[in-house]
Amino acid sequence: QVQLVESGGGLVQPGGSLGLSCAASGIIFRLAAMGWYRQAPGKQRELVAAITRGGNTNYADSVKGRFTISRDNAKNTVYLQMNSLKPEDTAVYYCNAGSGSYYPWGQGTQVTVSS
Repeated sequence: QVQLVESGGGLVQPGGSLGLSCAASGIIFRLAAMGWYRQAPGKQRELVAAITRGGNTNYADSVKGRFTISRDNAKNTVYLQMNSLKPEDTAVYYCNAGSGSYYPWGQGTQVTVSS
């Protein structure tokens, strides 16, 4: 079955950096467009970054220039490097399909940006 396991979250001060990882199993990863999503308390889940199977990337305006999505098909893993973090980036971050139907959601990883 499909399993997505996110890791790398934590507490960071404004202006700091964090790197998230998502290990996927049960899918043909190299053929999958992947995305990073986040959900803040009281808000809907939103797509913040996506990467096609060919490596093309797309970002939400709110994170453009600060976040970088990448993938390693040999490791079935998608990454999100987050720099210049702001308090409004605080959320639970999830990975999932970047387009089309969603896979079962993982547990996510909490990112808290606070001084």
